[in-house]
Amino acid sequence: MDIKPLLKKHYSSVKSIFESGISTKNATFTTEAPDWEEWDAQHIQICRFVAIENNKVIGWIALLPFSNVPAYKGVAEISIYIAKEARNTGVGKKLMEALISEAESNFIWMLHARIFPENAASIALHKHFGFRVVGVFEQIGKLDNQWRNVVLMERRSQIVGL
Repeated sequence: MDIKPLLKKHYSSVKSIFESGISTKNATFTTEAPDWEEWDAQHIQICRFVAIENNKVIGWIALLPFSNVPAYKGVAEISIYIAKEARNTGVGKKLMEALISEAESNFIWMLHARIFPENAASIALHKHFGFRVVGVFEQIGKLDNQWRNVVLMERRSQIVGL
């Protein structure tokens, strides 16, 4: 498996994996994957990676801005999705390692994640990398007309932003 920068040419596979995550109803409040231009505009231009095995994208990770307030420029939200057939194979760990390293080398000192509590695998992956649960947003949004909770997790760098 290779970890490579996520480029426009990968987006059809990235979108497909995202759509698979959307269909689980336990990955995101998003109900429809955007086109490349919208996705590209939403995500930070650095720290975007794909996992490729046998010339196929099997997972991706990227960052979204936390805020446009200058004081938060070193804080970002993580987004990670793994193809169904590649889950529980270490792909998430490889992507997370690449992202954390790249984020710290770009002076991002705080990563945060918002995860549905039902997504135990994602919570476990984040905990493995030192994320801690900061709290739960109770009934913060509706998906399919059902109120959903979201677990808020964060990881503070021990290298930058000290």
